[in-house]
Amino acid sequence: MTLAGLAQADAERTVPRRIFNIFRLVVAGLFVVAGEDLGLGGQWPEAYLALTLGYVAFALVSGFPFALALGDRRLVALQFAVDFVVLVGVMAVSGGHGSGIAGLMMVYVAGAGVLVEGRLPLFFASIATLLVLAENTWRALTFGGASDTVRVGIVCIAFFAIALTTRLLAARARTHETIAEARGEALGRQQAINERIIEDMHDGVLVFGQNGRLLQVNPRARELLGPGLEAGAHMPALDAAVAACRASGSFDSMQLPLGPDERPMRCRALLAHTAGEGEGDVLVYITDYADVQKQIQQQKLAALGRLTASMAHEIRNPLSAVTQAAELLGEEKRVEVQERLVRIIGDNARRIERMVRDVLALGRRDEVVREALPLAPALAAIVEELTLAGEAERARYALDVPDDATLWIDRAHLHQIVVNLLANARRYCSGEPGAIRLFTQELPGERTALHIVDDGPGVAPDKREQVFEPFATSDPKGTGLGLYIARELADANGAQLELLPDAGGAHFVLSGRRTP
Repeated sequence: MTLAGLAQADAERTVPRRIFNIFRLVVAGLFVVAGEDLGLGGQWPEAYLALTLGYVAFALVSGFPFALALGDRRLVALQFAVDFVVLVGVMAVSGGHGSGIAGLMMVYVAGAGVLVEGRLPLFFASIATLLVLAENTWRALTFGGASDTVRVGIVCIAFFAIALTTRLLAARARTHETIAEARGEALGRQQAINERIIEDMHDGVLVFGQNGRLLQVNPRARELLGPGLEAGAHMPALDAAVAACRASGSFDSMQLPLGPDERPMRCRALLAHTAGEGEGDVLVYITDYADVQKQIQQQKLAALGRLTASMAHEIRNPLSAVTQAAELLGEEKRVEVQERLVRIIGDNARRIERMVRDVLALGRRDEVVREALPLAPALAAIVEELTLAGEAERARYALDVPDDATLWIDRAHLHQIVVNLLANARRYCSGEPGAIRLFTQELPGERTALHIVDDGPGVAPDKREQVFEPFATSDPKGTGLGLYIARELADANGAQLELLPDAGGAHFVLSGRRTP
């Protein structure tokens, strides 16, 4: 062990050593005051008195702070050495083993196991054993007989057993104490970091206790809700949010009037920890709704910028083809070449028209009129619309939707989302009966998932990240806006459109609430 480790270990044992010093002084005092009543010192009273008075003096001197000049470890070793010598001396002048001093020596051996490290406890057990055996041998030689030899041997074995046991227990206790201190320091550092993070958060943060009163509030919350907001305050405006969070585990409201001017703010609450059902502290995040709208607007502008740049690039190609074909058409006299040029112009013009139509559909993203739409008749109507060619085409679609399946969504938006997904599935599927499957699944939290799966080659792993990006397509005749628009319309309805990583064909799922 290093010097720093030894110094720390000595510092940790300061309190136990002080307690044992008091115990040593009490024992010495009892020897002096109540020795005769305890039946001690009967064989040599004068020697007993001198020995116990000296022990009292030693206990007083060694227990004072100036004794630390010897160094803690050397002082403790000296104290236990004197203890065992004095106790054996008291035993010798009090009739030997029958005086009961050997039992008291066991307490001192146990104390040595707690207060010193390494092999020293065994060393002191050895000293106690040698001294007791020497006393017993002297008594046998002086007074004759050795009737206490067996009991003395048992006591000496007990010395070593106690020393080993206390040494192991003390080592384990010190290990646990070290671990606890390390964990306490780590917890303190983590708590300081968490408090600093909360202090610097852009959102307001409130922590409500079990009694509904504030436990903690950060500066941003004071800025939003008023400078007088402090721990211990009661906020009636958030009682409903806290109660809803305790009931369901979370609460989210986009607009809640809060603060002195009752500005609309977003309030999001969740249980910080769960002590039991509906119990625990509640963590509430407060965001100024103006900041939310500003962030949404920035995201819209960024998306619009990306879309505009992509559209400029995508329109330029067919427009160049139209321009070049028109120039050649004026010069070309052959009828078959003129027909081919006219066909090129028509194809590229229709491609531009589809692109403009898709972008116009994206512009209607915010025109949402949601309803609890029954999915079975809505999907059947869409499939019927797409399969006017006959029963063979209708057989490609396997529709498995229960009559009670509903989705909280705009009817026109659902139509466009499903049509776009089915157009992709029809393009890549095998064309066999049941190649495209539509089925629903009930999810926790009153949610419904609509699955659309085809048996085609699926989406390549390196293309999955870009599948919802605008103008990302593997079809030379496609615009690449279908899936992008489908996801945007799903987001506008509070739903999610995802591509699941299934083996085989493409597997899209549209999930959202069943009811308002």
